[in-house]
Amino acid sequence: MSLDHTDRRILQVLQKQGRISNAELSEQVNLSASACHRRVQRLEADGYIRNYVALLDARKMNLPATVFVEITLQSQADELLDAFEKAVARIPDVLECHLMAGTADYILKVVAENTDDFARIHRQHLTRLPGVAQMQSSFALRTVFKTTALPV
Repeated sequence: MSLDHTDRRILQVLQKQGRISNAELSEQVNLSASACHRRVQRLEADGYIRNYVALLDARKMNLPATVFVEITLQSQADELLDAFEKAVARIPDVLECHLMAGTADYILKVVAENTDDFARIHRQHLTRLPGVAQMQSSFALRTVFKTTALPV
């Protein structure tokens, strides 16, 4: 299915206002409520909309520190990559894990209360990940820009 201008507009609005009512959404995209509802259902069924979530404030959740961890593995064997990915997915403090092209094999985005909390996460979880040859951590000093909205 290809997206037309109206589908893209619906996606733009929903990315910023996931709890908007169908009536408000239909008004913003210039459709009848029933036509808008059908389009949203189709976008969900076709997988363009995967889920609806609440985005929490990390500071209010007492997790203001963001740490990016570059990890290099001992090898690129499929079994090792699979074992690493399964293990890292079980660490609740890791928000993102990306397989990379470049100097590091993976980059993790980790949240923590502070440096002591990150030291705990590092000691209890990260150092126990399978196949890790090298690890480098960088603390974000300030978030300049952050969005979850994809360009539509």
